[in-house]
Amino acid sequence: MNARRYMLEVRGLGKTFGETEVLKAIDLNVSEGELVFIIGPSGSGKSTMLRCCNRLEEPTSGAILIDNARITDIPRRDLDRMRLNVGMVFQGFHLYPHMSVIKNVILAQIKALKRPADEARQRGMELLDQVGLGHKADAMPSELSGGQQQRVAIARALALDPKVMLFDEPTSALDPELVGSVLKVMKDLRDKGMTMLVVSHEMAFAREAADRVVFMDGGYVVEAGTPDEIFGNPKSDRLKSFLSRVSGGAH
Repeated sequence: MNARRYMLEVRGLGKTFGETEVLKAIDLNVSEGELVFIIGPSGSGKSTMLRCCNRLEEPTSGAILIDNARITDIPRRDLDRMRLNVGMVFQGFHLYPHMSVIKNVILAQIKALKRPADEARQRGMELLDQVGLGHKADAMPSELSGGQQQRVAIARALALDPKVMLFDEPTSALDPELVGSVLKVMKDLRDKGMTMLVVSHEMAFAREAADRVVFMDGGYVVEAGTPDEIFGNPKSDRLKSFLSRVSGGAH
């Protein structure tokens, strides 16, 4: 198991917005089937780094590889094809409000993968069952709770059979009692071997479910390790300070 290949590699990633250097030579690898959590204070560059991993933000320097393919070399016109390999789930759910749940999950399969409609529907129903929402297939997004909408968004991303899933604060827009249902889906995905990179403030979930935790601050990776190392034995003062603030503000 130690020889698992890297499914996502971030090498010397830099990003500047005007004069502001947001990411400073980030190095990060995620092995196949690994769940890596990124934590850190607001403004530390976590979401920017994640968005660079499918070029929603264009890196200023460095390279990103998905399954050994350098996606930073791909021309812009080919980005949509590349993004089939990189599923992304955002804070907002971005569902089409005028389409039923199942149509939301089917649409990209037909358009991007050119899957026949009946096959796309079958795959869509499998995934809705997987996230516990098969019974809501014909509902409209407005009839669902936030947690249910987020689970549909996850099913939609999975429908394209990505090699890596990126989650950008997937529970931050949800009422606290709805968070658990989304985290359960993510845990199930991990158990099925999906490679995932997650930016989140859900420290208890990171501690319980992550294979590795990466702490970012000021555009750098300050510290990385197992959940026990990061939460139980933090080495840097910046991480200790961050964890004391987070636990101090925990409900």
